[in-house]
Amino acid sequence: MSTEPTITDPEEIEGLDGDEDASWGDYPIDTLLIRQENRTVHDVLRRIEKGSFVMDPDFQRDFIWQDDKQSKLIESVLMRLPLPVFYLAEDEQGRMIVVDGLQRLSTFQRFVNNELRLKLPDQKELNTKRFQELSPKLQNRIEDCNLILYVIDAKVPERARLDIFERVNSGVPLTRQQMRNSLYTGPATRFLKDEATSSLFLKTTGNSLKSSTMRDREFVNRFCSFQLLPLSAYRGDMDEFLAFGLNKMNTLHENELKKLSAQFRTSLVNNYNVFGIHAFRKHSNVHNSRSVINASLWDVMSTGLSRFPEHLVEARTDALQQAFFSLMHDDNFIRSITYATNDVRRVNERFQFADVMFEEVFNA
Repeated sequence: MSTEPTITDPEEIEGLDGDEDASWGDYPIDTLLIRQENRTVHDVLRRIEKGSFVMDPDFQRDFIWQDDKQSKLIESVLMRLPLPVFYLAEDEQGRMIVVDGLQRLSTFQRFVNNELRLKLPDQKELNTKRFQELSPKLQNRIEDCNLILYVIDAKVPERARLDIFERVNSGVPLTRQQMRNSLYTGPATRFLKDEATSSLFLKTTGNSLKSSTMRDREFVNRFCSFQLLPLSAYRGDMDEFLAFGLNKMNTLHENELKKLSAQFRTSLVNNYNVFGIHAFRKHSNVHNSRSVINASLWDVMSTGLSRFPEHLVEARTDALQQAFFSLMHDDNFIRSITYATNDVRRVNERFQFADVMFEEVFNA
């Protein structure tokens, strides 16, 4: 294979539908099922302690308020100033995912657990104080503070949930995959993280997928969804389909996830051994300049080459390369991985093209 060129600028990705992050469209307001709940700080912290509130989506760990800002929040509560509302998303297990308000709830948790010393130089009676050093009256004022929670029901359609999440979150703007990472936290999201940070994944993708936006995990998510679910389960909404995949993964036994990991890594090895630096990228010759990674090509090639053992793929490298190059000259296939790629017909087309190619090469 040719020498690896300069790394492609991360986020130069082809084969993703342009309307992927668009508004949900036609969901009637009455069906969105958002309810209001009033709970005290004490009650919410108790639920956090029990694990019924999900408080640590890993994409937000680097965006923690400084102590002076946290202190201002505690001061506001002690002054009985009204707080903005909190938004939560309920998952199918009844847990509450914090959509908007993570920093405020983390502040209450830190302060009540005596991990925060107030930095309020203009408030001499409060400055440098921990929760346990406050008078019982002020401690009660913190714990009895009423919080207004808006809860997004688990039955809300996936795209609508993500759009609500996007609209109400007042912190750092989040990508769809970051939202999914919070909403479906569990074995599935740990799997995505482990696979996306492996040296094999980084080598095979040319380190071209941003980890800061979780685009790398999104690609692993795509593989898992198309690998685990029948193609008929895809109904034109990629957000929904990727969520289906995460839900499925969260129900799998540990041994089933290990099998999925082995299939994924077999695919990465096979794709790299055959295509090298051009893996998952449009090219019709091994000497072509490396193009950007193509998400739709990733879908068919990652799942397709997960089915064949490495020794068989290695033995048929030349035949597979030539069959692939033929697809690169087929206008219908190129359209299926380039334009309106989330359309059901285009998804089915590209998988059909790829299946025919694999049957011809491997007689499978």
